[in-house]
Amino acid sequence: MTEALATTLDRTAANGARRAAVPEPFRFIAPTLPPLDEVLALYAPAYRQGMITNSRIVARFEAAVAERLGVRHCVAVSSCTCGLMLVFKALGVEGEVILPSFTFFATAHSALWSRLRPVFADCDPETWTICPEDAERKITSRTTAILGVHIYGNPCEIGTLSRIAARNRLKLVFDAAHAFGSEYQGRPIGQFGDAEVFSLSPTKLLVAGEGGLVTTNDAALARRVRSGRNYGDAGSYDPELLGLNSRMAEFNAAVGLAGLRMVDAKVERHNLIAAQYARLLRSLRGVGFQVVRPGNVSSYKDFSVHIDAGACGISRDELRAALLAENIETKTYFSPAVHQQRLYRAFSASVRGSLRRTELLAAGILSLPIYHALPLETVARVAQAVREAMPAPRRAAGRATDNRDAPATPLPAPTIRSVAEHARMPR
Repeated sequence: MTEALATTLDRTAANGARRAAVPEPFRFIAPTLPPLDEVLALYAPAYRQGMITNSRIVARFEAAVAERLGVRHCVAVSSCTCGLMLVFKALGVEGEVILPSFTFFATAHSALWSRLRPVFADCDPETWTICPEDAERKITSRTTAILGVHIYGNPCEIGTLSRIAARNRLKLVFDAAHAFGSEYQGRPIGQFGDAEVFSLSPTKLLVAGEGGLVTTNDAALARRVRSGRNYGDAGSYDPELLGLNSRMAEFNAAVGLAGLRMVDAKVERHNLIAAQYARLLRSLRGVGFQVVRPGNVSSYKDFSVHIDAGACGISRDELRAALLAENIETKTYFSPAVHQQRLYRAFSASVRGSLRRTELLAAGILSLPIYHALPLETVARVAQAVREAMPAPRRAAGRATDNRDAPATPLPAPTIRSVAEHARMPR
């Protein structure tokens, strides 16, 4: 760290009064939106014609996304959660679905709303995504699908999950809420499984205000999802399946279409910020990082670290409180784990074994601010505040734990526009 930056971060004023690391509170997340005039130029004709929902702009948006992702079909819906529900309904999934417990609860909600029984699998200790081996151990005669989640935009072990699903004749669906702009082995997320479903809410890299996208190469599935978003009615006024109103409004489609060209820059910027955090925090004992496998790209929708209280000398919650005192807001994505939440405790019998890695990860997870417009100077201030909150002996130590069940602590592996690559870039 430069002497100038160290001086900037000195929080003791000349009169002895203590200053916060960040002078004024700033937002944990702030979406970068396309220029309003571009959005209105797209939307105005639809408004004048009175075609303000699920019409021409939605169709243009779907076509543009399908072309970008290299898939045959894209269906715009009102949310990722509704998209997952419609996919389950369109695929005829029944019985049990295997999914991770370390995820946003809406993942599990989509299964429960679809009258499926969630069976929770443990997470991989490095990538923090669903552990394929544990998922396979939990397959029974009642299992009909696996629901993987690209946590924070980090791709699942798609190849392994695809082989497991194929040999067990299961449907494979991916909750890609965080992962627009991510890649698996050089291919865009959106191309895999029976379907993938994205979110377009304001915390994501591609924003439509609200909305979701279902991508698939299965024409029959796409047709049924299109019907499903309109109550199950394909136009005959005789519904073919139990659908719901999940149409996307034209204005939301205009926001998404105008913002599509911004995604690459956002992914690159998020990876740069992640690299900055990793470089400044890498020496702290007990601080673990999510691993992105070689050949993959994470969107880094979130940048989260794992705090091992025993090794750090400070708990996750104590660190969070210390950062808030410095005007730095953080989140605990995703704590508690889904199987620990009140709505899902009734399914504890479906756990079928230990979720110890998930529970350790959730207990220590801390999400730091990350978004496209976040200045690197602010990233440095946040990292310095984390370092200064640690007991002194832990600040310069290497990595950290003898507990083999604890989440791994290596830095993300090199990828296209990777954290490691960006860490070497001049500032």
